[in-house]
Amino acid sequence: MTVPFWPLFAVDVGGSLAMIALSFLCLGTATHLRRADPESLLRIYLFWVCVGLAGFSLSRAAGHIARQGLLLAGREDLWAALRPYSSAVNTLLFVALAAVTLFFERVWKATERIARDRLALRRARAELLEVNRELERLAGDRARALAFSERQYRRIFEVARDPILVLDPEGTIREINPAGAKLLGGGEEAADRLRGAPLVRFLARPGAWREIGAAIERRGFVQNVELELRRADGVLLPVLASAVRDRESGGEGAAVHLIARDIEERRRLQEQMAQADRLASIGQLSAGVAHEINNPLGVILGYTQLLLRGEAPGSERHRDLKTIEKHVRHCKAIVEDLLKFARRSEPKQEKVDIHRTIEEVLHFFGQNAAGGRIRLESDFDRRIPEVVVDEKKIKQVLLNLLMNARHAVGGEGTIRVVTRWLEEEGKLAVAVEDDGCGIEDKDLPHIFDPFFTTKPTGEGTGLGLSVSYGIVRRHGGEIRVESRPGKGSVFTVVLPAAGAPPEEET
Repeated sequence: MTVPFWPLFAVDVGGSLAMIALSFLCLGTATHLRRADPESLLRIYLFWVCVGLAGFSLSRAAGHIARQGLLLAGREDLWAALRPYSSAVNTLLFVALAAVTLFFERVWKATERIARDRLALRRARAELLEVNRELERLAGDRARALAFSERQYRRIFEVARDPILVLDPEGTIREINPAGAKLLGGGEEAADRLRGAPLVRFLARPGAWREIGAAIERRGFVQNVELELRRADGVLLPVLASAVRDRESGGEGAAVHLIARDIEERRRLQEQMAQADRLASIGQLSAGVAHEINNPLGVILGYTQLLLRGEAPGSERHRDLKTIEKHVRHCKAIVEDLLKFARRSEPKQEKVDIHRTIEEVLHFFGQNAAGGRIRLESDFDRRIPEVVVDEKKIKQVLLNLLMNARHAVGGEGTIRVVTRWLEEEGKLAVAVEDDGCGIEDKDLPHIFDPFFTTKPTGEGTGLGLSVSYGIVRRHGGEIRVESRPGKGSVFTVVLPAAGAPPEEET
């Protein structure tokens, strides 16, 4: 049975054209998908597969159409010659499609590995970011803690009342706190000027730093070493120094931290205690001696007065006996002062207006002892409240101080009595100032000793200040002395107050 030609021709040519159209539609769709997501490996693969299929469809359809055309033209010989080439092209295109598929399979696996690695990298990156945030938080907390610690210890360094110095091992000042700058340089602003200065420049004994350095080298520290520092005004100040070596000072190498504590007040208190002990011992001795002397003096005075009764006034024997009586009474007065110094008697407590008391003493002193060329001045602080004292004994103290001031100024000078309210201490101060001869430094430690006097023989017993010292101490107060030879002296009596000061008047 023979099949008609035209149906085969129509099916062959029509099918070829339909295959070309469908393959190019697929290629267009693949192209659109690839442009929408150019990074997608699957869409790239589909695009190239569609390219290969479009090429294969074009080649296959061209072969079929050419075969039908040549057969229709009766050129079967020409088709026989072209057929091997058409088959070869089709085979090459299939090989290309197979190669694309195999290559895609390798690329797909590599891409999966890359994707897994990328996912792992993302996780690692997230973990690193979390670790980094934690480290930043810890670093921030540590930085804040260090900043707080630095501010805290810097504050301690700056507000400390004792001088604190940071030195290098040779004794050069690296850092100094405001208290040290004020002591050595005269003011807190002198800290910059003192940095780089050698410490030995401020030591009364330059060799002291070598001894301290040697001790620190042996033990790593020194403690409570007494030194004398030269203040900015040139005055030597006793201090108690402690120092320690610090080997963790950053890039600056080893450093020495030194703290100096002012012990001038402590020395003064020690001297006062020693003086009080000495006065107590002298007082006990004086009491015994006074009692032993007082009885014979009483007998001598009694017999002298009996002999005076039998002598006519104006006779030589009468004058001699009066001289004996005078000197015996003078000796008894000295003995009485000794007993007052030695006797431990409580003062009679009563509220007193100290300014009224001082004015009464000044009035008496001005009329009887001051003299015409001695100027008396007063400066009262009216904030001072009433004080609880034995008024008679306080008058005795003030009169003794005024008499000493009169002797110091000689025939002409100024004596001032000044009162001040020491609010921080809750005490009042009464100062007797003069511009007289002053007291020599060698005599200052002994001025309160019984029988010590700088007056000429016969002009003083040396008991006035001793008795005054005892009276003030029994009132719970103290006597402070400042004096410069040739410039004058200031004796300050400090007493506790009975109450708060009154409101200051406007």
